[in-house]
Amino acid sequence: MTDTRIHIHHLTRVEGHGDITVRIRNGSLEEVRFSVVEAPRFFEAFLRDRDYNEVTHLASRICGICAVSHRGAALKATESAFDSEISDQSLLLRRLAFHGEILSSHVLHIYFLAAPDYLGVPSLLHWAKRDRDTVLRAMRLKQTAYDLCKWVIGRHTHPVAMNVGGFPFVHNTRQLAPLREALVASMADIRDTVSLFNSFSIPTFERDTEYISLSHPDQYAIYDGDIVSSEGTKVPPRQYRDVIHEYIVPYSTAKYARANRPEYMVGALARVNNNFGQLSPFAREIADLAGLTVPCFNPFMNTTAQIVECAHCLEDSVLIIDRLLATGICVEDEQAEIRPCAGGGVGAVEAPRGILFHEYEYDEKGKCLSANLVIPTAQNLGNLEADMRAFTPGVLHQEEGAIAHALEMLVRAYDPCISCSTHVVRLE
Repeated sequence: MTDTRIHIHHLTRVEGHGDITVRIRNGSLEEVRFSVVEAPRFFEAFLRDRDYNEVTHLASRICGICAVSHRGAALKATESAFDSEISDQSLLLRRLAFHGEILSSHVLHIYFLAAPDYLGVPSLLHWAKRDRDTVLRAMRLKQTAYDLCKWVIGRHTHPVAMNVGGFPFVHNTRQLAPLREALVASMADIRDTVSLFNSFSIPTFERDTEYISLSHPDQYAIYDGDIVSSEGTKVPPRQYRDVIHEYIVPYSTAKYARANRPEYMVGALARVNNNFGQLSPFAREIADLAGLTVPCFNPFMNTTAQIVECAHCLEDSVLIIDRLLATGICVEDEQAEIRPCAGGGVGAVEAPRGILFHEYEYDEKGKCLSANLVIPTAQNLGNLEADMRAFTPGVLHQEEGAIAHALEMLVRAYDPCISCSTHVVRLE
């Protein structure tokens, strides 16, 4: 390519609407950007003046894929504002629900969004005629994840049974034994998933990157932990504004963010890079089989990191279920007493696509006075564009269609959840 303009309008196989624009002049890269073009959704505005129970319920509607994460972050922020603590039992149950969501979301991306790029088909359903077992494997893994969320919180999409302080019902442990069997059986499907991806030719591209995630001294951090950066920063969630600095750009309806560097990455690869030693034994086995070593600076390996996290979620879920079966469910521990009071709180969790922040200020009656939400995909946008700028010169020798497809693959490797990220607009 010497002089051309590539414009991919509404990139496919991602959640939401995003455009890729590339300008090449005299054989050199002049411009490359990823634009979020969805209408803003004003999350922070529609949560104001709502009762705290409405706030946490509406928060799950922000995203149908990451509904558990948004509700979990809202619950944590609200409980922090009211200086309320949940029981150890409720903490285990919430971790179990998060495992279900991460497994479900990762499988969606691994098989249905990313794999078709390497299989050479428009969608995984086109692959069913050639390899029915692969499609059935993906469906089985998704179903297991849904069943796990259903047992803990009623359903995965927009969960209805996870409250401030705990849960509004008593969990039936008789359903745990068959659920445990399904989780154990899914481990073989994860091994087969690694075999499938090992047959793909993953692009060899690296760029030194800052990685930000939660980190916990006792476990692989998904629900709890401090904010850590690969640059050495470590702060508690309440100080997230000291690390995460949001800003806007004129061509996107999503905010961007910077930290120690002008851009950083969140998500599965960031978590694995920052917390590799706390992965479960089965997850580390899968990482070894997949050839994933840390630190890893190849954004295309984010999908491989998701496979590793699927293995961790399966094994840790089995361990949590074993604890619940051994101790039983204590009815008194299902719901803690909640007393609304004036104050503010921050909830930080790991959504499938990266660290997620909810911050609320409440009055003495528990009415929301203000809200601030920092979305994983929005945090990734600056790093994605930096990767695109570094990656594109290496493919300029290819035909225009091949360049466009390579850039699509890079964007999809980030597994963007674009609709989540659109919540700002500049009016002039």
